Amino acid sequence: MFDLPMRDSTTSRAETLLLIAFLMALGATLGALFIGEVLGQTPCILCWYQRIAMFPLVPILGLSLWRSDGMARPYALPLALAGLALAAWHSGLYMGLIPQDIAPCTKDGPSCSGPAQIILGLPIPYLSLAAFAAILACLILPKGNRI
Repeated sequence: MFDLPMRDSTTSRAETLLLIAFLMALGATLGALFIGEVLGQTPCILCWYQRIAMFPLVPILGLSLWRSDGMARPYALPLALAGLALAAWHSGLYMGLIPQDIAPCTKDGPSCSGPAQIILGLPIPYLSLAAFAAILACLILPKGNRI
């Protein structure tokens, strides 16, 4: 009745990397929502900015994966780069490498420091840095292939 284009049953390296990037973004988004909405922990300002970069990656990467249209990279790269820069700055503040002239985590407000903000033995800023770095690597590794 309908002639659908047949695709090879094996997935290409680019599709696999896109799937990994999508799963990383989905996991980070669900984790952030769980921490905020279920555990009731208010994120600091830098965490909010990182969420702004991470949350749109889920539909961008997911739709590109579903449609196989090759449009993930131009839309996802700027978000992943911005998120990586924010996460690197936040991690630098957390480690004490960057002087704390800008203090996103205050003693009276939301904070990323403290035992409640450690997940799998790592603080949230480090997890965010790892997630953005992994997503960026998955978007860049295919090189000439469009994702």
